[in-house]
Amino acid sequence: MPLLFLNEKSWGAACDPARAERAMADFVAVVRAAAAEGGSSTALVSEVDVKSLDIAEGYPVNKWIAASPRNRALWRRLRALQGRSPVRSVFSADDAADHLEYRHDGEVVLGLGAAHFMDGIAVSLAVARQWQADRVTLERSELVEDDDRLEMRQDAVDVRHLSAEPHLDRYRDWLRAGRSEGVTTGSRIWDSRSDLYPHLTFLQRVEGQLRSLDPQWVVPVRRALERLEEAVAAWDPATMAEPEWRTKVTPEGETRKRVCRFTDVNGETHTFDLHARFTPGAGRIHFRLVREERTIRLAHIGSKIRPEV
Repeated sequence: MPLLFLNEKSWGAACDPARAERAMADFVAVVRAAAAEGGSSTALVSEVDVKSLDIAEGYPVNKWIAASPRNRALWRRLRALQGRSPVRSVFSADDAADHLEYRHDGEVVLGLGAAHFMDGIAVSLAVARQWQADRVTLERSELVEDDDRLEMRQDAVDVRHLSAEPHLDRYRDWLRAGRSEGVTTGSRIWDSRSDLYPHLTFLQRVEGQLRSLDPQWVVPVRRALERLEEAVAAWDPATMAEPEWRTKVTPEGETRKRVCRFTDVNGETHTFDLHARFTPGAGRIHFRLVREERTIRLAHIGSKIRPEV
C-alpha cells in the first residue's frame, strides 16, 4: 500500500492568499495523481486531520473550502482519498520508531521522518522554496546497539518528496511497483527473494527467521537487503577483495566468531561473521563472501546472536 505522508512543516507559513490558493491546488493535484499511480489503497497519512490545518498563516482549510465552488470541488477530490492519522497509526508496532528522530533545518519533522522510516513519499504545500523539490534531505539521529552498548548515530538521509505534479515523474515506476509487489511481511521477502535480490543467496534456516520476522523489522530488513544487493551487484571479485558496502558491514571479533558458524548448502560448516545492522534493537544480518559465485550467502537475519549458555 503506497503511503503519502503529509509534511506538517509546509503548512501555516506566512504568504499571501493567492499564493496559498495556488499551492493548495498543486497539492491536491499531485496527491490525486500519485494515488492514481499507486492504486486505490494509497493513503494520505497526517498527524492531525487535514481539515484542522492552516494552509497559510491565518488561512485555515475551512476558510479556503468556503471561498469558492472550485475549492469545494478540490476538497471533495482530496477527501475521496483514504486518510490515516496520526502518523503512528501506520507504523508496524507501537514503538517502531522510538529509536529514531528526524530533523529538517534543526526542527523535528514527523511526516517527513515517517516517510523515510516507512519507505513512503512525503507530500508538501509548495509555499516555501525548500519544499519545491522532488527530494528532501533530513538529519537522522538513531539509537543503535553496537558491541553491547547503546550509542546515538547521526547521518543525513534523503526522502522521496512531492509538492507539484512534475515531481511525480521520478516516482511513477516506484508507485506502480509498490502497487503490484506489496512486500510488507517477512514471508513476502522470502518468497520474492530471487526476484528482489538476485545477487544474494540464503541458507534454508533463514526462511523461518523471515516468516516469523517482527513486523517492525520488515522495512529495515528490506532496506538492508537492498543495500547489500546493490553492493554485490557492482562487485568484481577479480579486482576487489569485497564489495564496496553501502551500509555498515563489519566482522565479528575473534571471541564471537564461534557463535557465527553454520552449515552451508554443501554440508560444510563455515563462519558467517560478516554482518550488517538494522534497528530498532540489535538487528543483524550475518553472511559470508562466496567469491567463486560472486554472491554473499546469508545465514542469519534477526536479533544479535547470543552465545549459548
